[in-house]
Amino acid sequence: MIDPQWLNWAVLAVFGVVYLGMVMGSLPWLHLDRTGVALLGAIAVIGLGAMTPEQAAQSVHLPTILLLFAFMVISAQMRLGGFYGAVTRRIAALPLSAPALMGVVIAVTAALSAVFSNDIVCLAVAPVLAEACLRRQLDPVPYLLALACASNIGSAATLIGNPQNMLIGEVLKLSFGDYLRLALPPVLAGLLVLWALLGWSVRGGRADAREAATPSADKPAPAGEPDQPFDLWQTAKGLAVALVLMGVFLFTDWPRDVAALTGAGLLLLSQRFHSSRVMGLIDWELLVLFMGLFVVNAALQHTGLTQQAVQWLASQGVALGNAAHLFGATLLLSNLVSNVPAVMLLLPVASGAHHGATLALASTLAGNLLIVGSIANLIVVDAARRAGIDIDWRRHARIGVPVTLLSLAIAVGWLALRA
Repeated sequence: MIDPQWLNWAVLAVFGVVYLGMVMGSLPWLHLDRTGVALLGAIAVIGLGAMTPEQAAQSVHLPTILLLFAFMVISAQMRLGGFYGAVTRRIAALPLSAPALMGVVIAVTAALSAVFSNDIVCLAVAPVLAEACLRRQLDPVPYLLALACASNIGSAATLIGNPQNMLIGEVLKLSFGDYLRLALPPVLAGLLVLWALLGWSVRGGRADAREAATPSADKPAPAGEPDQPFDLWQTAKGLAVALVLMGVFLFTDWPRDVAALTGAGLLLLSQRFHSSRVMGLIDWELLVLFMGLFVVNAALQHTGLTQQAVQWLASQGVALGNAAHLFGATLLLSNLVSNVPAVMLLLPVASGAHHGATLALASTLAGNLLIVGSIANLIVVDAARRAGIDIDWRRHARIGVPVTLLSLAIAVGWLALRA
């Protein structure tokens, strides 16, 4: 049997390797992505005997996993019904000036992301938006940047807009309506900042599509998923379930995971879409990433080392129980290890609605700083590359950095007023 002291250090080593994988996106010399690293980390702590399989299973926060899965099913319904493509084409066809069109793209993206998750919205909208901009002889890059940034900002408005907000809301038992009322003002202000910056950059301008689309020197990436034809009935079903769930979340005490799972079950009762098509659109890797990180973080907590680290930081004047310090730590970690792992790491020191809003706003808004700050950014950049449009980190940073700094400053001021 391993000595308890050595076991604690072994768990710390596993934790360090896992979070190194979160920072780098993979581990050197191994064909592992973040999901693979998290899964192997969970296997390692069980294999070391730091946790039994039963303890590992109990450390997974099932309500969060169920809520995330249920909304993946609802989003799959909307994708199969061709909803996102139809909305994007309708927007692109509007006879508006470039700044006005930019405003519509930002508003619609933010609204959809607040309900259907920012990653899903970007995955479905980005290819159609790029194609539509090129067809209209508009430079697609500002509009694609608007999609990425607006999806991050808009998703911060609700406790279902992105995975980390779902986790925060479920673990801290936050009220859906109370959080919405607290988060909506800084989110709307952040969207206005985004529109002001991007609207100014495209004012009065039409770009030659041949100049806007710069083919990548790399060989072409495989084509994305085929655009689904619009199906009014299937789309209406998905929208109806989503609207009913929003009402349930706002006006009842029915557990969000149970309500969402019930809605997803109703959508699976379909004569048109085989369940395998819906299941094929579920992001199983994200679910496995969540479960792996739950296990690794729980193993570290069992060692007592995290409590010691928190106490040491407090002795150095960095008390994570302080909302300002928590905000700063969330901002830093979100850009080091990505927002989901950062939130998982900081949740044990958070309590109450104010800490929950601090975690949710800081982790989500920080995602706009750099391309690697959120999965939504990477999805948009990859879709652009497949369309022959190059968005490098400098082009993204020219918008992402000021938008992030200004939106975070607005959030800090708002949270300070509401403290």
